[in-house]
Amino acid sequence: MNEPDLNLLLALDTFLAEGSVAGAARRLGLSSSAMSRTLSRLRAATGDPLLVRAGRNMVLTPYAEAIRDRARNAALEARALLSPSTAELSLSTLECVFIIRANDGFIEAFAPSLIAAAAAQAPGVQLCFTSKPEKGPRHLREGLVDLEIGVVGEMGPEIRLQALFRDRFVGVVRAGHPLAGIPEVTVEQYLSYGHVVASRRIRSTPGPVDDALAKRGLTRKIAAVVPGFPASLKVAQASDLIALVPSSFLLNQSVSEVEGDNARLAMFELPVDTRTITVSQMWHPRSEADLAHRWLRHLILDVCRTLVP
Repeated sequence: MNEPDLNLLLALDTFLAEGSVAGAARRLGLSSSAMSRTLSRLRAATGDPLLVRAGRNMVLTPYAEAIRDRARNAALEARALLSPSTAELSLSTLECVFIIRANDGFIEAFAPSLIAAAAAQAPGVQLCFTSKPEKGPRHLREGLVDLEIGVVGEMGPEIRLQALFRDRFVGVVRAGHPLAGIPEVTVEQYLSYGHVVASRRIRSTPGPVDDALAKRGLTRKIAAVVPGFPASLKVAQASDLIALVPSSFLLNQSVSEVEGDNARLAMFELPVDTRTITVSQMWHPRSEADLAHRWLRHLILDVCRTLVP
């Protein structure tokens, strides 16, 4: 198996940025004939013309347009790897603001510990958490946020990610609820009460619990739909409805697995099997080698794995 010529990577990035042989030749300080030969090699390597004539000009093919950002990121990372930074990070004097995009459940469960840990190591750092009403790479690509935390959705191929912890959904009811303190809630008991669902949509769509119930020919009664997990717990605490939340969201809640101990809420394991979910942190390649950003990623990983072993 022949290894690709990685020397072509920088030439590819230059061609896609300049959009012409002459422009790429000027940028790299080579002759037009040498760049034409390089373009022929790139066409052979990629199996695509890359640049085609349109009248008196050259234009990128659809494939070339599609890979332009990936080629740019790959070239930048290659240069960074071959030019390691000698700078040192001083946490005691570091002053910056990091914007972290996450859902309300993660913010409520983890933000207090993350803020305390960051303040202990780098008192000049400010963590700014912002809500995440929808998934997508736009905020990272446009530099609107430094990190995004959640379950991986439709993110671009260039987005970096690191798994923080695995999570699962659990049922939650108010303390004193008939299901509170039951060692093992049955499907029949689970379905005998109404449910409050957290959903960004006005009407909830079937989730993993509904899919598991449907395999048995069963459905649950959705009595209420609220925008997020905090609201669903408030509803459960004030009613006989059952809330469905990730177990990690209960880290800072007064919750008991059995009755008693003055807990306001009680949790129980679901009577149906549902897949676990992986919560990850995601960032754009432009931040890959930044020392402060790298420190933040390590900090978040350490705090999350301490709280959710």
